[in-house]
Amino acid sequence: ELARLRREYFGFIFQRYHLLGDLSAVGNVEVPSIYAGVEPAERQKHAADLLSQLGLADKLSNRPSQLSGGQQQRVSIARALVNGGDVILADEPTGALDKQSGFEVMRILRDLNRKGHTIILVTHDIQVAQNASRIIEISDGEIISDRANTPNQLDDSSTAAQLPDTTK
Repeated sequence: ELARLRREYFGFIFQRYHLLGDLSAVGNVEVPSIYAGVEPAERQKHAADLLSQLGLADKLSNRPSQLSGGQQQRVSIARALVNGGDVILADEPTGALDKQSGFEVMRILRDLNRKGHTIILVTHDIQVAQNASRIIEISDGEIISDRANTPNQLDDSSTAAQLPDTTK
């Protein structure tokens, strides 16, 4: 039951991407769909569509070593969404990125949240945390603060990728 819930409702984004070096961007995005039993043609099309929506239409066949950090993180975001990703668990998603790439990743996560995805983000960066509507601080395994927050406004004129509604 837990495996089914993880497969169907949860998407994961990691600081170090955890992409498979022998697979293309499309292949990496497809992996969760393989375990979900999605037919090859359908999962390849869906993976390519997600990557295109994230601004990677020209990188579909590239391997991780041929992508920048920001591009690799967008591949991992597509992977998190491929089976729906109603709840996205993001562990330091901007931690390994330059400032601009980190900004774009946060815009994508905010866009997904506006479209109904729940984003649970772990970070040590207060500027990243300020993008959340709720901030829970933990120290030594104890919750020391749980408060509502008015998220920072991000510049809507940015050229960051915008995702369409991915809810099922």
